[in-house]
Amino acid sequence: MFESVCATCHGLDGRGGERGPNVATRAEVQQLSDADTLRILQAGIPAAGMPAFSALGVPKLLAVMGYLRILQGGSKVASIPGDPQRGKSLFFGKAGCVNCHTINGAGGFLGADLSSYGSNVSIEEIRSAITDPDKDLDPRARTVLATTREGRQFTGIARNEDNFSLQLQSLDGTFHLFAKSDLEHLEYQPKSLMPSDYGSVLSASELDDLVSYLIRTAQATKQTQALGTNSKPEEEDD
Repeated sequence: MFESVCATCHGLDGRGGERGPNVATRAEVQQLSDADTLRILQAGIPAAGMPAFSALGVPKLLAVMGYLRILQGGSKVASIPGDPQRGKSLFFGKAGCVNCHTINGAGGFLGADLSSYGSNVSIEEIRSAITDPDKDLDPRARTVLATTREGRQFTGIARNEDNFSLQLQSLDGTFHLFAKSDLEHLEYQPKSLMPSDYGSVLSASELDDLVSYLIRTAQATKQTQALGTNSKPEEEDD
């Protein structure tokens, strides 16, 4: 579709031709959001001689935009040998990510929502976050151990805290509000609640699959947002 519609003006590699500018490496084009890019494809830029392509329909325009992102070097899925479908099975199965993390409305509550996570970080950063969750740990994600004066212990994440009180979400999802004066001991451990053994529990290919699933899901989420809908993004088969 890109070759038949866009390459005549912008070149097969997207780096421009006699009739159209570079859309692959120009920073101002790369920085356009998916929503803005889709609007340009639909409405064109009459003043610059670019026609509107709304007649092609949104699915084809999204496919063109996806290929443009590859030319711009932004298609992480294209450069990783992972299978997102196997990655989904790992996320909801063997790896147990769903126990803490939400993705597309399904999952746990202790960890971050990962629906868009794969669009904001590199492949290496995703892999590192999985295999070494304690590296560069966000202080807000530290494990908190609270011990009351009666000897009861609670482990979880500090959701709200000030000089006098602590709201702790424990591993079962329950919120506990403590006055710090009622605590015998309060410890902030320099580690995440996330398991740190995925590097040995998962094979290299399984890690690729899981990373691929996170990236593909994030791309589908961005496409849905570009369409301005609230529907759940569909995942591709490959």
